[in-house]
Amino acid sequence: MKPSKSKNNVLFSSLVCLYIVSILFAHGALGIRFPNQISQVPKDSPNLPLKSAVFALGSFWRSEAVFGCLDGVVRTTAGYAGGSKINPAYRSLGDHAESVQIEYDPRLINFRQLLEVFWSSHDCRQVFGQGPDVGNQYRSIIFTNGTEESRLAAVSKEREQTKSKSSIVTTQILPLGTFYPAEPEHQKFELKRNPFFLQLIGNVPEEKLESSSPAAKLNSYAAELCPTKIQQQIDSKINDIIRKGWPILREL
Repeated sequence: MKPSKSKNNVLFSSLVCLYIVSILFAHGALGIRFPNQISQVPKDSPNLPLKSAVFALGSFWRSEAVFGCLDGVVRTTAGYAGGSKINPAYRSLGDHAESVQIEYDPRLINFRQLLEVFWSSHDCRQVFGQGPDVGNQYRSIIFTNGTEESRLAAVSKEREQTKSKSSIVTTQILPLGTFYPAEPEHQKFELKRNPFFLQLIGNVPEEKLESSSPAAKLNSYAAELCPTKIQQQIDSKINDIIRKGWPILREL
């Protein structure tokens, strides 16, 4: 059966719209009506029983994007953990590892599920590095906060080791000490590489991106690390904004 003329017209209009947007964006003249800046406050209730988890799995730019799009994850923060240096900085890490802190709603996602994402998102058999990033700061670590998390981490590591006995899983399991948030310029790195996505959430100031829930999701979306279903949902919302010319994305 041939598609109707009206459906063809809708499809043609959508393609034309996206083509025009791409041209405008390439020339810095995108005409969507965004405010220069808005106050971005996460909508979660202060009484929401959030939990946090910290992992190190290579560069924190990508690590933060790995977790931001998961259902139940409220915030992500790139930072430093696992070392003894007080107040580490990007150019002065000491013995810390680049890490990511995930704040999540345990009613929607649990530590065991976060562990599954951790294992599937990096090479736990590479010694002190991930891909081209080589160094002590890129080592693989599961940080635990309590006996139950330590048990779950140990069981998951044993399971991962059984997948291949020809090489050793190098991941450390350590009690979480102090987690130091990284400098603002290192937060939501993938998102900031695409200024259009920053406009979509109202040009949130760099220092507030760390606590922004929409920014956490769009950071993953920009890196194309969202689960397929969520990636498609965000696609739909962005296309709707492009068609309307506004408003901004407050929730994702």
